[in-house]
Amino acid sequence: MSMPPLTCIVVLNWNGANDTLACLGSLEAAVSPSCTVLVVDNGSTDGSVEKIRSFFPGTEILELPDNRGYSGGNNDGFRKSMEMQAEFVVFLNNDTIVDRNFCAPLVETLMRKPEAGIAVPKILYLDHPDTLWYAGGIARLSTGLVKHVGIREKDAPRFNRPGMTGYATGCCFAMRCRDFRKAGGFDEGFGMYAEDVDLSLRVREMGMSIEYVPASKVWHKVSASLAGNPMKKQFRKSVALWRLFRKHRAWGGMALYPLLLPFRAVMSIASASMRKIMEQ
Repeated sequence: MSMPPLTCIVVLNWNGANDTLACLGSLEAAVSPSCTVLVVDNGSTDGSVEKIRSFFPGTEILELPDNRGYSGGNNDGFRKSMEMQAEFVVFLNNDTIVDRNFCAPLVETLMRKPEAGIAVPKILYLDHPDTLWYAGGIARLSTGLVKHVGIREKDAPRFNRPGMTGYATGCCFAMRCRDFRKAGGFDEGFGMYAEDVDLSLRVREMGMSIEYVPASKVWHKVSASLAGNPMKKQFRKSVALWRLFRKHRAWGGMALYPLLLPFRAVMSIASASMRKIMEQ
């Protein structure tokens, strides 16, 4: 019997040892001869590498000399996964906890559907496990609309229907390695946001679909990197989206987004306030 195709789960870490250790703990059930985990350390200075080696001595670690950001770090992780002869790659944020069987539905979707370019799970808030953070994505660049489906709604049967969606969130998604390479990987010109939307759009331009796979579930510690600073987060998102509109020649989005920016800023503050209420 032939061995199933190798899947490499790439977990990017930058000074987030505690989050990464919790994530790796949840991934232990996913590790098998056909599925391995690669931690990419983005030049951490908090002793992350030593802690990871201490608690998970068998985990492969790619140590980068400095912080290459989300796109650069994950691109380096992808190149390492190719050296490991992986056929599928799963990019997973380190501030997540995964369902023990989260990986199989993603890879099975890609194996079953040759037209599928990306498979993305249902993602819920880690601190409110029954509340959705992502159940699909809407990307209408002509009007400047980029948003998650179901965000801050209670999980419900209507979010259990798999199917095509507009874009995959970079928090967690799976691809065939050959498709990621053909798409050109992550655009390292993006800062902290929109690189996932950009990649999704390029995959769609290749004639492939983005598949939402609710049978796969992940819980996300949302915005751990910019906790408590909603305006900074909104500013970085705005810069990234402006670059996205320009790159994809979405002139309508470029015109409408600045007009709606004050409204988005208010919504960002309101969202942060709602999060604080949820946490109480």
